[in-house]
Amino acid sequence: MLKIKEAVIVEGRYDKIKLSSLIDAPIIETNGFRVFSDKEKQNLIRQIADARGILVLTDSDSAGFVIRNFLKGVVDKSKIKHCYIPQIEGKEKRKAQKGKEGLLGVEGVSDEVILNAVRQSGATIIGENHTKENEIKKSDLFYLGLTGAENADKNRKKLLKHLNMPTYLTTNAMLTALNCLYSLEELKALLEEIGI
Repeated sequence: MLKIKEAVIVEGRYDKIKLSSLIDAPIIETNGFRVFSDKEKQNLIRQIADARGILVLTDSDSAGFVIRNFLKGVVDKSKIKHCYIPQIEGKEKRKAQKGKEGLLGVEGVSDEVILNAVRQSGATIIGENHTKENEIKKSDLFYLGLTGAENADKNRKKLLKHLNMPTYLTTNAMLTALNCLYSLEELKALLEEIGI
């Protein structure tokens, strides 16, 4: 598995599923064109870019480039790297027919193609022995009252609203975002500050 410093920005969940078995890094979905009107998602991507940088990995079709170009206007240019997969004709296995342009998306290209594209993108590749210190784990969210407790949903929404992040984030997505921005100790201090 390839470990990289930057968070990876993808279009949708199938891309995220594909990459999660290949790349050890936070993977954030734009939900396609929804990112254009989703100010909270834009803010989240901007915060993550400021904290660790982002690697944009969208499909090689025109829709992928529209999303990629939009993100260029949202994020400081020094905080964004671009990973391009080649334009390969074909059809994803889960689809009944080829896409409009007949090109494979991130989910459809081979693992080797993706790993080569990431290596060529200038992403910061971390040695295999690297482990993140003070990483926030799911069990920490439980002990901090953000999951499994009576007021967990209320506490999560309060935290996400305070951080100006999308309040609809799933627990896993919230955990990914928090680990991009905070250490466990910083999260504990923040929760104390806002009364959670």
